[in-house]
Amino acid sequence: MEIPYVSEPRQDTGLFNAKVGIWLFLASEVMLFGALFSSYILLRVGAEPGNWPHGLLNIPLGMTNTIVLIVSSITVVMAWASLKMNNFSAFKKYQAVTLLCALCFLGIKSVEYKDKFSHYEVQLKDGKVVDGHLIGPLADEFEIHGHYVDKAEAAKVTHAWQEREVKEEMIKVKLADVKYMESYGPWHNTYTAIYFTLTGLHALHVIGGALVIGFLWGPGAKMWKSDPERYTNRIEVSGLFWHFVDLVWIFLFPVLYLL
Repeated sequence: MEIPYVSEPRQDTGLFNAKVGIWLFLASEVMLFGALFSSYILLRVGAEPGNWPHGLLNIPLGMTNTIVLIVSSITVVMAWASLKMNNFSAFKKYQAVTLLCALCFLGIKSVEYKDKFSHYEVQLKDGKVVDGHLIGPLADEFEIHGHYVDKAEAAKVTHAWQEREVKEEMIKVKLADVKYMESYGPWHNTYTAIYFTLTGLHALHVIGGALVIGFLWGPGAKMWKSDPERYTNRIEVSGLFWHFVDLVWIFLFPVLYLL
């Protein structure tokens, strides 16, 4: 049995089936991310003045990822337009750039994640607090590239040293002198928890979108010879999802990195 409206639009909606489906799916995605953004806003507004982390993220890397995704949105449109103009070779080139942008975005994000998991707050038994990046494996004696933090500042979620330039140094710490130490992973505080939740979920969407685009760019491209109109529609649908992923990051960057 032939499935209707895979290429031609329906009379009631003016859209083909896949396009109706992707808009319904994106509506559910808006509700998902909307709930998470609302939670972040409520937590941010409800925090005590001066007790919300600021300056923990690398703004240049975040800006670079923003530019990368904007470029990928342009190449997705150019790839779809190339198919509409019956230029399959140009489509392959533009979509290859899209995939490279996706890999670049994930690579930069992995660098940011690695930085957070190697960034430690170490509370010593003598009351001192060391904040910085762990150098090498954890041993009886290890090194932290960072600085000492005032005990009063360490008690707050937002440290005063984040607002000023500090001189970092190599600090040797004996494991026997450590009272408590914890990395800046999702368990560190409310801010890092929602940071990893939002950016992690977004990264999963980037991976999912890249896999679909990669399939249509590779093995799925066989449909171009048998049913070019339907293939072009599939590229358009995958592009709509990719635009949504990019749009989510446009909101994530200022909310998490700048505010």
